[in-house]
Amino acid sequence: MTAFLIDNMAPIMFAALVITLLLGYPAAFSLGAVGLIFAVVGIELGQFHPDFLQALPERVYGVMNNDTLLAIPFFTFMGLVLERSGMAEDLLDTIGQLFGTVRGGLAYAVIFVGALLAATTGVVAASVISMGLISLPIMLRYGYDRRVASGVIAASGTLAQIIPPSLVLIVMADQLGKSVGDMYEGAFIPGLVLAGLYAAYAFLISMLFPKATPGLPVEAIGFREKNGGRGLWSLGVLFIASCAFGWLMMRGSTVTGADYVVLTMLYGILFAFFVAVLNWIVDKLTGFRFLSAMAQQTTFVMVPPLFLIFLVLGTIFIGLATPTEGGAMGAAGAIILGAIKRRLSWDLIRQAVESTAKLSAFVVFILVGARVFSLTFYGVNGHVWVEHLLTSLPGGQIGFLIVVNAIVFVLAFFLDFFELAFIVIPLLGPAAEKLGIDLIWFGVILGVNMQTSFMHPPFGFALFYLRSVAPKETYTDRVTGKRMEPVTTGQIYWGAVPFVVIQIIMVGLVIMFPAMVMHYKGAASTVDPNSVKIEIPQIELPPLDFGQPKN
Repeated sequence: MTAFLIDNMAPIMFAALVITLLLGYPAAFSLGAVGLIFAVVGIELGQFHPDFLQALPERVYGVMNNDTLLAIPFFTFMGLVLERSGMAEDLLDTIGQLFGTVRGGLAYAVIFVGALLAATTGVVAASVISMGLISLPIMLRYGYDRRVASGVIAASGTLAQIIPPSLVLIVMADQLGKSVGDMYEGAFIPGLVLAGLYAAYAFLISMLFPKATPGLPVEAIGFREKNGGRGLWSLGVLFIASCAFGWLMMRGSTVTGADYVVLTMLYGILFAFFVAVLNWIVDKLTGFRFLSAMAQQTTFVMVPPLFLIFLVLGTIFIGLATPTEGGAMGAAGAIILGAIKRRLSWDLIRQAVESTAKLSAFVVFILVGARVFSLTFYGVNGHVWVEHLLTSLPGGQIGFLIVVNAIVFVLAFFLDFFELAFIVIPLLGPAAEKLGIDLIWFGVILGVNMQTSFMHPPFGFALFYLRSVAPKETYTDRVTGKRMEPVTTGQIYWGAVPFVVIQIIMVGLVIMFPAMVMHYKGAASTVDPNSVKIEIPQIELPPLDFGQPKN
């Protein structure tokens, strides 16, 4: 038995951790306890040197001294303030009106707003709960299938995990030893593509099952002009003019890539906001409007979150701020937006600070436990065992990616994304790097995969969040006065299944088309480093005279 333990210390240690977590013990304490217990066992068996434990205080202090992790409380606070300031409610109402009588319009609105909230809040719980409280009653009121409505809301909320400023991307970058800015830039396009796949699914459902996703009735559509029209042409003209203005302002600029897109978007946003404000002033003074009510409302609702996206992500992408500094600016911007909307209060700030402190403490405790576990695991050569196991898989890089993603997908049934990021990623990163896999690409692939941990039954947290706000009993709709049936847990679970499939498809797309992520590197050099030769010419130096100075 002793010989078996000595030969298989690493796999037994990992299996013990999995069993402990499946028994329901908190992740932080499970990691720390398993690490310390196997440290003692390893010392007794001569497999673990006690000197390793002397590095433990320094490792714990390293967690507290990590500037990158400061971005987590900043982005969490920003998301909670925005969620409570009513920005999600304004966006959902306006965008829902914008789609009007189009079949599936409310579903498109939820997906669009989910992507916007993801790019401003970065917190899954805030997005799912906000949209569940606001849009689910409306979707049920107008006859949406409960499974479709539940799935769209839960899936759109989880976009906050892959679209920057996602908290999991911060942790992923930290665990892989990579730049958070690079991870953000690499994940941006896959996040938008995933939102597009959600919208494509909603379109398919609206075509195949039109009764499942009806459009809004005509009487429910507001923001009409005096002649009864909606004035959508005005919004279209404003959008085209804003894009053109941004392009003109950047014409001749040497800026390229993501920086070009960000600055063009900023100029377009400022132009649209200026036109909308001018329209409002002229309307108040003369009663004449050159923009429709729909165009003005959409602009006023869209500009604040878009400007906040630039303030956070734009400054990170163009190199003006680190992710921590961007998070700080985002938190300040969220407070300013809440004050402008006159929805900011000390009670709101207190609740946001308390929730931020709880989540931040949760993350730090898990990270401290993970440091204890990894110290012992490395001490018993566990990293060598994992590396040999994964690098010897058939199929090279593709075989490695398929097996790793299958393992992460199964583990996501039982572990949340923080636990996966702190436990699994440090073990997989070295093996991926040895196989020549770009770690930013690898991190984005796993980020999309771990998104399923929020969605698939029975432990998907997004499903729990939605269950907490969805009606559990028969209720009376406050607008129509009709008696409405509740949303069952089974309907929420079945509604999530198609979106889990879409997320798996997205993992495959990122693997098949790495350029979606690799653009973060910018323009690659065309010079072959191996062909570069540095020749230092021979120079004759005069003799050095350390004697007495001459007069």
